Amino acid sequence: MRFFKFANESAIWRAVAFGFGVAMMPLASPAETSHAIAMYGEPALEPGFSHLPYTNPDAPKGGTIRLAEPGNFDSLNPWVLMGNPVWPIFTQPGLVTESLMLRSIDEPFTLYGLLAESVEAAPDRSWVEFTLRPEARFSDGSPVTIEDVMWSYETLGTKGHPRYTSVWSKVEKMEQTGERSIRFTFNTKDRELAMLMGMRPILKKAQWQGKDFNATGLEAPIGTGPYVIDRVDAGRSVSFRRNPDYWGKDLPVTRGLYNFDTIRYDYFGDAAAMFEAFKAGEIDVWRELVASRWENSFDFPAMRDGRMVKSEIGNQRPSGIMGLVMNTRRPVFQDWRIRQAMIEAFNYHFINATLTGGKDPRITSYFANSDLAMRPGPAEGREAELLAPFADGLLPGTVEGYVLPDGGERVLDRKGIRSALKLLEEAGWSVRDGQLRDAEGRPFVFEILLNQSGSAMRTSAETRQIINIFVEALRNLGIRPTVTTLDPAQYVQRTNNYDFDMTWYERGLSLSPGNEQLLYWGRSGIEQPGSKNWMGMDSPAAEAMISHMVNATSRDEFLAAVRALDRILTAGRYVIPVSFSPISRLAHRADVHYPAKTPIYGDWPGFMPETWWQEEKN
Repeated sequence: MRFFKFANESAIWRAVAFGFGVAMMPLASPAETSHAIAMYGEPALEPGFSHLPYTNPDAPKGGTIRLAEPGNFDSLNPWVLMGNPVWPIFTQPGLVTESLMLRSIDEPFTLYGLLAESVEAAPDRSWVEFTLRPEARFSDGSPVTIEDVMWSYETLGTKGHPRYTSVWSKVEKMEQTGERSIRFTFNTKDRELAMLMGMRPILKKAQWQGKDFNATGLEAPIGTGPYVIDRVDAGRSVSFRRNPDYWGKDLPVTRGLYNFDTIRYDYFGDAAAMFEAFKAGEIDVWRELVASRWENSFDFPAMRDGRMVKSEIGNQRPSGIMGLVMNTRRPVFQDWRIRQAMIEAFNYHFINATLTGGKDPRITSYFANSDLAMRPGPAEGREAELLAPFADGLLPGTVEGYVLPDGGERVLDRKGIRSALKLLEEAGWSVRDGQLRDAEGRPFVFEILLNQSGSAMRTSAETRQIINIFVEALRNLGIRPTVTTLDPAQYVQRTNNYDFDMTWYERGLSLSPGNEQLLYWGRSGIEQPGSKNWMGMDSPAAEAMISHMVNATSRDEFLAAVRALDRILTAGRYVIPVSFSPISRLAHRADVHYPAKTPIYGDWPGFMPETWWQEEKN
C-alpha cells in the first residue's frame, strides 16, 4: 500500500498517492469473519475498540480550515486518467467517497471495516468476502447496495485510472453471495489482493447512468463520506461541507475524525504565492520542507504575535525518491554509465548547502529512513539468494553495494567532473570543440522539462535553482541541455505520455509496499500512459522482488524482498536524488490542533485535516 506532501495539501499525496501496497500473512485457518484484516497475526485493535489511537474522540466539531494547492483544476473526477482533477477528493481518503475498509495509518498492514461491517478471506488469500453495513448511506440518503459496489469495482477496473485497471486484471470472479455480501476470487497468487479489494472508492451507480465515466467535468460526485462538495470556483477553489447526516459519524473508525464544518482549498500559481498567502493569514497550514527556511523564514507578524505556531511531527516512513529522473525510453539515457555520469556531475554537497543550509539528509535509496532500506555493503543471506538468479542482468553495485557520490563544497566539483568524463568516454562520447559528441560527431543533447507551478515538495524557484547549478556543471562536460517550462496542464500531458528526456520526479513510498510498486516500476508502464514508471525501467528482477513481497509469509521474507528491490532501483541510477526531511514541519493557525499521539506514518493522508480540530475562542 502507499501514499507525502508539504507545501500544498494534497499534491504531495499524489507524489505519493496511488495505492498503499501490502504484503500479507494468512488469516487463521479455516476462514474466519473479522472486523479487520492484517498482515501479521491479529489487528492491534480488537472488536469493540472505541476509536483509532491517533484520534481525539472528544475533539469539538465546527470551524473552518483553509488549505492550498498549486496550479488549477478542471475536473471533479480523480478516478480516471483524463483531466486535471481536484486531488483532495482522491488523496484525502474518506473525505467524499469511502471504501469498504479504512486504512490505519498507525499500522502499516491493517485495515478496519468502514462500509463493510466484516471481512472474511480464504486461508491462502485466494478469495476475500465483505459484508456491507446495513446502515451505510450515500450523501443523498439512499442506501449503499451490492449493486453499487459491483458497478464501482467493474467500472474502475475497466475504465478507470491504471492504478485500478492493473489490479482488476487479477480478479477471476466477482459475485454477490448474500443480500449484503460480495466475494472476489483471484486468478493470481498474490496475497495482497485481499486487502486491495477493500480499498476502492464506492460510487453511486445511478449518478453515472448514461454518462461517460472517463469525461472530465465539474459535476460533484455523490459519495458516502462525511463531506459533500459545497462550492466550486472552477480552477480557483473548492469547498467541502461536513454532512450533519453522515451515516458513519458514530463508528469507532471515524470517532474523532472529520471535525471541521468546512474544508476549503484555494489554488495558487505556485508555492511561493501560497507561502505569501499563508503569511497574510489566507491559509491556515503550511508544510515546510527546507530546514534552513524553517529556521529563518518564519519571522512575520502572525508568527510573532502568536496567531500562528510551528509544530514538528516525526514519522517512521521511507524517504521515497525525489530528484531528476532520466527517461530510458530515450536513447540518450539508456546506458547506465551515462546516467551515472549525470549523477557524478550533479554536485549534491554544494546544491544541498545552497538550498537547505546542508541540514537535511540526502536520499540514499528509495526506502531510506526505514527498516525497509537496503543495508550498506554487499547483499547477504536471503536478500542475496533472491538476487542470485538475476545476477547476469543486474547493474554494477546492485549486489556489491552502491553509494552515491558526495560532491564538493565548491560550485565546481572537479572530482565529479573527472569521473563523469571517464564514464562518458567509456560509453563512446568525447569532448570535441567544446561539445560532447559520439563517434559519428553527433552532439549529446537532451531536454529538461519543468512544471511552472513547481511540485508537491519544491517551489518552481527552488527547482529552477537546482537546475541552473546542474546545467552550469554540465557545461564542463560539453553538454548544453535545453530547459523547457510548461503550464501544469501541458506538463501533466507530457509526463503522462513520457514525452520528456529528464524532469523533476517525486514518489512517496510507504511502510507497506506491494502491488502499486508494479505501477511505479513495472514493464507495463513502459508504454501504458499514466503509470509512475517515468524512468521506463524494464527489470525482470524488480518484478520478481515485488512478487516475493506480495506473497511473503514472514516479515523476514518481506524485508529481504523489499531490500533487494531497493538495491535494484538505487543501482539502476534512474534518478539523481536530492535531500529529504525526516520530519514534517507544519506552521499553522494557533487555534487548530492535532492529537498528542501521532501515527507512525506521521503527517500522511488521513492525518491532516482529518484528525485536526478547532478550539473555540474564549
